[in-house]
Amino acid sequence: MKAMILAAGLGTRMRPLTDRCPKPLLPVAGQPLIVHHLARLRSAGIVEIVINVSYRAEQIMAALGDGADYGVSIAWSREELPLETGGGIRQALGLLGEAPFLLVNGDVWCDLNPTHLTLRDGDLAQLTLVDNPDHHPGGDFHLTHDGRIHAEGEPRLTFAGISLLDPTLVAKESPGVFALAPLLRRAMAEGRVGGHHHLGQWVDVGTPERLVELDRRLRG
Repeated sequence: MKAMILAAGLGTRMRPLTDRCPKPLLPVAGQPLIVHHLARLRSAGIVEIVINVSYRAEQIMAALGDGADYGVSIAWSREELPLETGGGIRQALGLLGEAPFLLVNGDVWCDLNPTHLTLRDGDLAQLTLVDNPDHHPGGDFHLTHDGRIHAEGEPRLTFAGISLLDPTLVAKESPGVFALAPLLRRAMAEGRVGGHHHLGQWVDVGTPERLVELDRRLRG
């Protein structure tokens, strides 16, 4: 299995920290946030990784190189302007291939073992959901008792930013800027999205305060 890490965002919520340092390289417990992703993927046996970059792309690419220092192989998908989640995946399909791949938001931290994600026959996505954090109490989606995800319904859980996707979810879209969420909602309406409730640790590293809290937690 290959993985894709989304790292092309501008990091506006993390300013002023990201004025000179791209968000993936912000330090957490002594190493860049994105390196935590590389280490977890490597430990799960996922070593072929695609990373999309745009804002301060040269900085990120210079820091990680081809991934050899981290025990992985990195292929870079360069975006002149950020293409959003869907557009970024669409552009990277040539690097990802035709098999389902793991998609990870670069600005989350999670102790999930990604090899536990699987697609049922006919599904286009398997999403990881977590308990709603204080900063997102309304959640995102409803998870049924049999592992199906719906855009509506109660109770609701929060999308963790980690999923297993079939590339056909975006393959027919025109290249350019577009979000992934509408495609997922369309697939949910078709009954083609599954999910699971992750009960372990997860952090949306979306603000300087949460970055500090994650650093404190990982340092023990």
